[in-house]
Amino acid sequence: MQNEQTSPRIGFIGAGRMATALASGLLKSGFTTADNLMASDLYASARDQFTAATSATTSDSNRQLVEFAEIVVLAVKPQQLEAVLSEISPLVTANHLIISIAAGVTISTISSQLNQTPRVIRVMPNTPCLVGAGASAFALGTSATTDDATLVENLLTTVGLTFQVAENLLDAVTGLSGSGPAYAFQMIEALSDGGVRMGLPRDISTKLAAQTLLGAAKMVLETGEHPGALKDAVTSPGGTTIAGIHMLEEGGLRSSLIKAVTAATQRSKELQSE
Repeated sequence: MQNEQTSPRIGFIGAGRMATALASGLLKSGFTTADNLMASDLYASARDQFTAATSATTSDSNRQLVEFAEIVVLAVKPQQLEAVLSEISPLVTANHLIISIAAGVTISTISSQLNQTPRVIRVMPNTPCLVGAGASAFALGTSATTDDATLVENLLTTVGLTFQVAENLLDAVTGLSGSGPAYAFQMIEALSDGGVRMGLPRDISTKLAAQTLLGAAKMVLETGEHPGALKDAVTSPGGTTIAGIHMLEEGGLRSSLIKAVTAATQRSKELQSE
């Protein structure tokens, strides 16, 4: 936990849901204080929502934010990033750490649009950061230091799990954990449909399905056992579970999920060249 004297000043360019989630996590963990946070956004509604969640200052000026912050988080859409970098470039110094959560924009692209040789770290978060259960990964630019990596790891840990990877693996992270919540939502919806088909009320069926995936994920993370071993532990010979698993294998669930991660990864790579 950091105190007000030592915690860095952190600014979010873009005050949307992900920026608000990250800022809220930083405050709840004691990583920083509201006095050391700021967000900039053109939209007053986004600024108001950020302030309501964090009690932090906001501005409609990205330049003001860069002058305030030591850590600048680029939390805008990829198509907006070039204009933002052009605007703040004259103000970025060697003392700034630039963290980008803009999907598909490489570290070299960001660095090339800033006047200084900046310290840049690229992050791929996912939407469960909004509820403190994110799964993210980050990659270091050539000028980023070990201390920078530790700081970003501590920052991202406030909203879930994080791992450092080589930048060329961030596309795979995008295909797996970045897009993965959508796959899980589909599985929850389908399991709920199955429960409804067998007579369960929709609200109960959906909650049972969601809690089942949550509980299974918790068991994998907390026991450290292989998912296959945990699956075997609930699969009795000739029982109900193996009958269900047989149908999943016939339907190609395992293959479909592998293909989904592969397709999303390939699409992430394509987007970088478009």
